[in-house]
Amino acid sequence: MLDQVQSPISLLLRQRAEGHSLPAGLYMRPDVFEADLDVFFRKHWIYVGLECDVPEPGDATVIDIGSSSLILLRDDDSQIRVLHNVCRHRGSRLLDAGSSVLSKLVCPYHQWTYELSGELIHAPHMGKGFDPTCHSIRPVQFRSIGGLIYVCLSDNPPKDIDTLERVMEERLAPYDIRNSRIAHQTDVIEDGNWKLTIENNRECYHCAGSHPELCVSFIDLDFGYDPESLGEDDRAEAEEHQRLYAERTAAWEAEGYPSAAFEQLAGNATNFRTQRLIIAGAGESQTPDATAACSKLMGAMTRKDLGDVHLWGHNAWNHFMGDHAVTVMVIPLAPNRTLVRTKWLVHKDAVEGVDYDIEKLTSVWIATTDQDSLLVARSQQGIEDPAYLPGPYSRFTEGQLDNFATWYVEQMRAHGY
Repeated sequence: MLDQVQSPISLLLRQRAEGHSLPAGLYMRPDVFEADLDVFFRKHWIYVGLECDVPEPGDATVIDIGSSSLILLRDDDSQIRVLHNVCRHRGSRLLDAGSSVLSKLVCPYHQWTYELSGELIHAPHMGKGFDPTCHSIRPVQFRSIGGLIYVCLSDNPPKDIDTLERVMEERLAPYDIRNSRIAHQTDVIEDGNWKLTIENNRECYHCAGSHPELCVSFIDLDFGYDPESLGEDDRAEAEEHQRLYAERTAAWEAEGYPSAAFEQLAGNATNFRTQRLIIAGAGESQTPDATAACSKLMGAMTRKDLGDVHLWGHNAWNHFMGDHAVTVMVIPLAPNRTLVRTKWLVHKDAVEGVDYDIEKLTSVWIATTDQDSLLVARSQQGIEDPAYLPGPYSRFTEGQLDNFATWYVEQMRAHGY
């Protein structure tokens, strides 16, 4: 544990002013980057993938997080497993990056062989006294929450993941994410710190000026506005929107669809927020014309008018709609480089070109992610400028950023920084 008085990181944490962005060093320094990996990507629960990444027994995919490499797979009994990608002999990587189809896990170095459940079944030339039962692949603690896979690399994971599981299992049940299919995936490397990626996602202050495609279906007023800055007509429109939200939320919940905002943010270990949002325009989906992209609806869904169940976490954001879902994973690569992996999900039986058009399905979030990537890079460049000073958040539109920064400092201090 670091000395809280002498640690350069602790000095930076103490410099953070309430209601303001973080000091530059927290977005730039290599020691902070390593501390972030340790605290937020090893000791907290993080989203890493989906059950439908590995739909059949023998399917496996590798996820790298810092120096850790994980194997997400489905074993011979169709059970989801998450294993460390490390041979128990001399530590060789078992699988290369990407996806594989396996019957056994075989180390390419010395051919130690494991069942898909992780048990060692063959270790040549190890002698009679060798006990293979003591050398299974190390498992990773994980939860499948509505089909979303969360892992924690710590031996003492935060227990408040139970709240996320309780809230989201119910909300995601109609979408049957476990049995959906990945229609498309993109990987974008943003030239910025992972915290800038998350902060950019947690506000829509910039949406009207930066995301014309998204704003066809997304309502920026949902994330705050200064009523005094609006003209009389705009203020009346905003007030009507809030009235409609209350009415629509009450109706959705009366019909058995949990919809009200639920937050577990600062003051907690596991950080998340969920709410069922109204979709603008045609009101069906986040597409160029706000109509459904896929005619075969998700899971047991029979309606297109149930809005967008959004879910934020500290390394993810997700949108679940009647016709498809979008899930996004954020993984730090360097102090100024971040992987943003986006997946589009459809009903498991949906057929491209018959039930959906891939461009209509993906174009809004492809454009939005590319636009955000440029914004994050510009933010990183400005923060690296010696002229940068932490600026004030708008209390109307950037309250979630203040909450995130507060949570970040709390958790760093809780882990000895």
